[in-house]
Amino acid sequence: MDALLNLFAQLEQYPKLTMWLALTALILFAWLANWVVKRILVRGIYKLLRTTALNRHSSIADSPFIARLANIVPAVILSVGIGLISEVPTMLVTVVQNVTSAFIVLTIALAISNLLTVVNTAYNKRPDAHLKPVKGYIQVVKIVVFAIATILMVASLIDRSPLILLSGLGAMAAVLMLIFQDTLLSLVASVQISSNDLIRVGDWIEMSQLEADGDVVDIALHTVKVQNWDKTITVIPTKRFLSDPFKNWRGMKESGGRRIKRSLLIDQQSVHFLSREERQKLNRFNLLGNYLKDKQTEIDDWNQKLEDIGKEAVNTRRLTNVGSFRAYVSQYLQHHPKLRQDLTLMCRQLAPTADGLPIEVYCFTNTTEWVQFESIASDIFDHLLAILPEFGLRVFQHPSGMDMRELRLPLQSDASPNKG
Repeated sequence: MDALLNLFAQLEQYPKLTMWLALTALILFAWLANWVVKRILVRGIYKLLRTTALNRHSSIADSPFIARLANIVPAVILSVGIGLISEVPTMLVTVVQNVTSAFIVLTIALAISNLLTVVNTAYNKRPDAHLKPVKGYIQVVKIVVFAIATILMVASLIDRSPLILLSGLGAMAAVLMLIFQDTLLSLVASVQISSNDLIRVGDWIEMSQLEADGDVVDIALHTVKVQNWDKTITVIPTKRFLSDPFKNWRGMKESGGRRIKRSLLIDQQSVHFLSREERQKLNRFNLLGNYLKDKQTEIDDWNQKLEDIGKEAVNTRRLTNVGSFRAYVSQYLQHHPKLRQDLTLMCRQLAPTADGLPIEVYCFTNTTEWVQFESIASDIFDHLLAILPEFGLRVFQHPSGMDMRELRLPLQSDASPNKG
């Protein structure tokens, strides 16, 4: 102790040397405290968190939240210790304390941001998280936190009260609204989307004007990410979902059935009344047995009510091949095992066009999977196209080069000179 007291007495004769030694000791002590806190205390806390149930519901053990807070310790030591050292210029003390105060504010803001990220990650682990995403609200809170931190940091650096800066924000309100207008519009859009349940993560949406057609993979404050079917990513501003029309296919998935709405174009020249032989031929179809019997009875009853003068063929009702085909298609759809019978199911005739007479199939499959849906729809129309000739009907299609060639060949053979 005597030697130590003698050393201090000798150092008092050299105040500048004492100041530099004290500053060096302060920096070393701050470094040592930082090393102890991060290498021992923080690591121990992280290991402890990984063994608790808290980490199973959140990713706090993988977040730098606690490590961020550990940076406050050396900053506090420097801020307090610099004021205890004599002979240090007042200007240097003020600068160090202001800078460390600003650093502490920034560290706390970053730590809060990391904590909010942990909260968002923990919320996304809930099974119903995609119904009400909170990422947009988390981003708004982060913006507020960093805005407050910026004010406090500037106040600390210039050594003035934050109230002085806040008093000037009123005059800057118009400028701030101009700068953050996209953020404000996106915030309003996020609230509208969430409250009205317009889109969710996992929804299949289609926005043709932006060439977006795929699943929603992320909903943030400013943007919504859509993964298209070609695996490209389309980034859509959140506010566009309130100003532009889009289609959400969620209702189709929730119903469990996907609609088939396709037409066969019938050559109208092949439409005719059924003859007796053709009716007998159609009796072979099990699906048409009841229809032909009931329809023929109805027609016979109608025709019997006609006067003798009205019993000409042009005045009577008769079965048509296209009507019988529509009845067959309806029965075929009603007996199909992969179609929903509790949803709309029909075969209808649309207005004739220059490309033929449309016979539309309108029904719903019992699955919403794309590949299975296309397979079911293709099987149905494969069968209908193949069965058409049984009804004396033809599918309309525009003439191709082969058709024109077949029409030209007989003319060429007739124009050839006779031999012999």
